[in-house]
Amino acid sequence: MLLHVPQLRSWLVCSHVHDPHILCPQCDLLVAIPEIAVGQKAKCPRCHTTLTSRWKEPRRRPIAYAVSALFMLLLSNLFPFVNMKVAGLGSEVTLIQIPQVLVSDDYASMASLFMILVQLMPAICMLSIIILCQGTSMPSHWQISIARTYFRLKAWCMVEIFLAGVLVSFVKLMAYGDVGVGTSFYPFVLFCILQLRAFQCTDRYWIWQQVAPAPKLERSLRVGESGLSQGLRSCHCCMAILPVDQKKCGRCETSGYARRKNSLQWTMALLITSIFLYIPANLMPIMITQVLGSPMPSTIMAGVVLLWSEGSYPVAMVILIASIMVPTLKMIAIGWLCWDANSNKEIDRERLHVIYEVVEFVGRWSMIDVFVIAVLSALVRMGQLMSIYPDIGALLFASVVILTMFAAMTFDPRLIWDRAVMKSAKEPQDGGK
Repeated sequence: MLLHVPQLRSWLVCSHVHDPHILCPQCDLLVAIPEIAVGQKAKCPRCHTTLTSRWKEPRRRPIAYAVSALFMLLLSNLFPFVNMKVAGLGSEVTLIQIPQVLVSDDYASMASLFMILVQLMPAICMLSIIILCQGTSMPSHWQISIARTYFRLKAWCMVEIFLAGVLVSFVKLMAYGDVGVGTSFYPFVLFCILQLRAFQCTDRYWIWQQVAPAPKLERSLRVGESGLSQGLRSCHCCMAILPVDQKKCGRCETSGYARRKNSLQWTMALLITSIFLYIPANLMPIMITQVLGSPMPSTIMAGVVLLWSEGSYPVAMVILIASIMVPTLKMIAIGWLCWDANSNKEIDRERLHVIYEVVEFVGRWSMIDVFVIAVLSALVRMGQLMSIYPDIGALLFASVVILTMFAAMTFDPRLIWDRAVMKSAKEPQDGGK
């Protein structure tokens, strides 16, 4: 159940500092948070970002999901994951064998990406949820370090993207032989679902309130105005409200500024680098398919054309959208955001904010093609009959995805709203002249 915008606007009055307040991390609007019933969430009335939510049993539910997810992850590494049969020859692979095969092909970087994004980071995040929600007594600096690590790594967990890549791999291999799932496939599906539920039930504002109280502000707050206009800033790590000139947060000890330092410069640098890598990533082969001893290099677009010609239209569209259209549109969108955030012209800020949220959400799904190659390379190893190997294009494409994700993270969405705040602050002065 959502708290509607009119309800939130009714709270936008001058308040005292003992009431709970949040500076919206996306648009910098100061919002007073009332008592929220179970099942409700509070959203920013300007950019509609979810600020906090209240879950039933906020401790036990995330712990149950996280413990179950870790158990399923353990099971998914113990038994065969997927298998394939071609002309009487069979091949099967476990999850832990996928990085081993990539390392044997001198692609340790891709193996590291798989281990970090699909296994290591999700496991660390689940352990962090268990520790943070247990409420056990431990030194505060340990809790702070765990919470900081969790919220930084959460965006890099790509279990569901890998699972989608496995399903795409099945469709690709059906034309060559019989493809089946092993015993570990079902625990991995459950691990994916349980991990997503654990993330969903863990509220960032609530977690930090349990770790340590926010630093007190000895001043009145003007709800409904931007933090910058009041000399305030939000800690990008724990959401604490701080004076704008205070560099280090008193709760999580994270250093920060009113706006991300050199946000546009870093974003443009990462964007330009990703563009330079994106061109060879599309021109160079991402994998080599060896059939009866004859190697056949394949680029991203060639794979889409092959799937389309074989009648696999849905999968061809998935690869085309995730690997061609999404990275291209994402780079265009990031460049557009940087241009408009630095311009003086009148812009539709709500529309730009929606574009930013879409870019931040869908960009990581471009990694699906990299995971497809990882699965195919590990599973299809049948000597001269048929084998698949990764190629340099896959590594370049993975670099493009990672760089564009960093570009979206370094961009400060509050810059979109800052000029509107400055303009509204000048209007009364201009009217009085």
